[in-house]
Amino acid sequence: MKTRDKHIKALLQLLDDPNDEIYQHVSSNILKQGEDIIPELEKVWEKSLNAILQERIENLIQEIQFTSTQNQLKEWKDSGAVDLLKAAYLISKYQYPDLKYNDILESFNKIKKDAWLEINNNLTALEKTRILNHILYQLHEFSGNSSNFFAPQNSYINHVFETKKGNPITLGILYIALAQDLNIPIYGVSMPRNFILAYLDEFNIQDPFETDVLFYINPYNNGKVLGAREIEYFLKQQKIEPQDSYYNPCSNIEIIKKLILNLIYSYEKLGYPEKVSDMKNLFNIINGV
Repeated sequence: MKTRDKHIKALLQLLDDPNDEIYQHVSSNILKQGEDIIPELEKVWEKSLNAILQERIENLIQEIQFTSTQNQLKEWKDSGAVDLLKAAYLISKYQYPDLKYNDILESFNKIKKDAWLEINNNLTALEKTRILNHILYQLHEFSGNSSNFFAPQNSYINHVFETKKGNPITLGILYIALAQDLNIPIYGVSMPRNFILAYLDEFNIQDPFETDVLFYINPYNNGKVLGAREIEYFLKQQKIEPQDSYYNPCSNIEIIKKLILNLIYSYEKLGYPEKVSDMKNLFNIINGV
C-alpha cells in the first residue's frame, strides 16, 4: 500500500474519534485532500451505522465540494470570465454538487445545433433574432417562470434546462451563450429589477462596451424586441433615475454577480441563513473581495 493510501486510511479510521481535538486535526487533513477523497468518504459512510460518523462525513463532503466550487469560480474570474455558461454551471454546482459540465453542454449543444442550421450571415439582425426566438421559445419551449418567480431553482441553469423555465437572468445567460457561440453580438444589460439583452451593431464593433446598440431583447418575454424608449418607460415606471449603464452592455462578471444576488434574495425570503452566507462568499469571490 502506498504511503498516501496508508495516510488516508488512518485518517478515515479516526473520523469517529470522540476526542474533539483529534477530530478537528483529522478533518483538517481530510479537507486538504480535495475532491479526490470523496469516494473514500462515501464508502465509509455506506458501511457505517454510526449516525454521528455519517453526519461528520456528510459535512466534510459538503465542505470539500463548496471549496472546490469557490476555487473554480475564482479561476473562471481570474482567467478572463469568458465562458458565461461555465460560470452559471459553477453556481448550479453549489446546489447540485454532482452536476457535470458535460451534462450542461449536451443540453446546450442540442439547442445550438438547431439554431446553427437556420442562421446564416446574409440575414439581418432582426431576422437572426427572430430565428433565435423561434428556436428557444417555440421549438424548445423555454419560458419565464411567472408562477414561482422567486424560487431559487430559477437561478440554477441545470434546472432551467430540465424544466424549460427560468428567470430573466438564466434565460438571458442561455440566450447570450447561444448567440455568441453563433457569432451574433448579443450581450447582457444589467438594469435594476430587470435583465435584458442588447444586440450590437456587428459592423462597427471595436469594444462591446463602446458600440452602438441596434435594439434590445427581453429574454423573459419570448425574446420581444425593444427600443430605448421602452427602457426609458420602464425606468420611469419604477421611479429609477436613468444611467448610461442601464442602456449599455455589461460584463460577464456583472451578470454572474446579478445571478448570485438573485439567489441571496431567494434564500433570504425562504429563511436559509447558511445558504445566504455561502452565496455571499461566492459573490465576494466574483467581486474580488
